[in-house]
Amino acid sequence: MKKSILLVLISFSVFAQSKPDYSKSVIEASKSWIDIDYAGDGIIGHKLDIFLPKEGKAPFPVVITIYGSAWFSNSSKGSCFNDGLGQTLLKNGFAVVSINHRSSRDAVWPAQIHDVKAAIRFIRANALFFSLDTSFLGATGFSSGGHLSTMVGVTSGIKSTTINNLPIDLEGNIGKNQSESSHIDAVVDWFGPTDFLLMDACGSSFSHNEAKSPESTLIGGAIQENKDKVALANPMSYVSKHTPPFLIFHGTKDPLVPPCESEKLYEKLQKEGVKSELVIVEGGGHGPGVMIDKYYAQMITFFKSKAKK
Repeated sequence: MKKSILLVLISFSVFAQSKPDYSKSVIEASKSWIDIDYAGDGIIGHKLDIFLPKEGKAPFPVVITIYGSAWFSNSSKGSCFNDGLGQTLLKNGFAVVSINHRSSRDAVWPAQIHDVKAAIRFIRANALFFSLDTSFLGATGFSSGGHLSTMVGVTSGIKSTTINNLPIDLEGNIGKNQSESSHIDAVVDWFGPTDFLLMDACGSSFSHNEAKSPESTLIGGAIQENKDKVALANPMSYVSKHTPPFLIFHGTKDPLVPPCESEKLYEKLQKEGVKSELVIVEGGGHGPGVMIDKYYAQMITFFKSKAKK
């Protein structure tokens, strides 16, 4: 029997928080800026934080971090440091930009990808002030943040398109930096969902097909009754030979996002000739056993290899 949505929300809360809170981590940064409004509209879902590493010479290559919350949180950017993800990037010479985005209760898809791209445009427009080298700009995130990191990668350079006869604007008009690029150079995806329609069949511990599931809430209706809308939020709908390189991590014992989600994405990336690697972690869960030093080191190697000029 599938577990209730309540249990799902409790499980996701391990990786989510209601406020940006860095008290659980000692962040070793030479300089930081907290709660910058990247859209200029004052809402909490449009805030970001910037941290510069202690070692190395400015300007610094940039990695954007995106939290997981089942898309239900608009204010959890601090959680990207609580498990060591952001800190590891800092220690290895990357400037870290941790961003909020609107929740699925604030606005349905594609509002979330509009927010991420607005944050990227803000970073490019203000790179000189914040000592950022945007000749390399990577993205990483876990769970729903993995989905958004993946989406910003596969839609890099695509402003709008049509999927299954439904048009979609992938850029949005958030913020004041419309002339800037939202291009991403590389993505590290930590167990992000991809094809929502397959999640139950692939062995999830709860029903993603329910009308109140995270995925159904994101697209604004039960996923199996809105398959064309689901396709608009499926990264595989956008993969092409122009997609930037990917590194994907997923545990075999993930109870919330089954590993088939990453396997399907990897198959699509390979089919299109995209440089990509899938790391399946035997016994890994939804974070535990996956987001650990061993795989953080692999992430750093990947990003550094792509940041070389």
